[in-house]
Amino acid sequence: MDIQLKETERIDDLQLKGLKLIQDTTGFCFGIDAVLLANFAKVKRGANVADLGTGTGIIPILIAGKSEAKKVVGVEIQEEVHEMATRSVKLNNLEDRVQIINADIKTIDKKLEVHGYHVVTSNPPYMHEGGIKNPNDKKMISRHEVKCTLEDVIRAASRLTMPKGKFYMIHRPIRLVDISTLGRKYNLEPKQIQFVHPRAGKAPNLILVEFVKDGRPELKILDPLYVYGEDGNYTDEIKEIYANENIGE
Repeated sequence: MDIQLKETERIDDLQLKGLKLIQDTTGFCFGIDAVLLANFAKVKRGANVADLGTGTGIIPILIAGKSEAKKVVGVEIQEEVHEMATRSVKLNNLEDRVQIINADIKTIDKKLEVHGYHVVTSNPPYMHEGGIKNPNDKKMISRHEVKCTLEDVIRAASRLTMPKGKFYMIHRPIRLVDISTLGRKYNLEPKQIQFVHPRAGKAPNLILVEFVKDGRPELKILDPLYVYGEDGNYTDEIKEIYANENIGE
């Protein structure tokens, strides 16, 4: 399909079933956190999936490529970013399974079916609004809680997730107490947590969390995930994740 690119855009080959992704070199490009989240989320055949704050659309496209999900909806508030992600969907001929909508997650139940999704995912902004902001608006919105807060994300996920459905999120460990407290506030019970460390001997800088809607209290801490080995290269665990996603390093 002939897709027109803007001056600052490029097409990246995801090396997964021929899938590609349009990215703006001046905006926020996907990183390892999106790959980790797409791998962490367990999506069954025929599932309806929603991704909150989808950005480039990387997570919906990866999930569509690696699973037999029936429908994957990405929600993005920035019109320009939404338009770019929509072109990526068309580039991959995924219009029958993937949809990117331009919407505010704070009012998402006006756009999407309440409790209509088996799986919800989110790689939300990590930094408080009061932090140091990137002068590039698209990057600032992606990194800082400008358009939504952590509570907004968890509230929206709860509204969309069906009973016993799952919500998967990646965030910073420093927000773990907030994440757990807000999850329970909105009937999303944390069931599994995995800490992601830059390398052995270093504190974790990412955390993967699986919630179950209306789940019983019982938390499992998974083995830690180390990104880099002593040689400075990806560990075998990370190489396996990239192999599963078939994304070029």
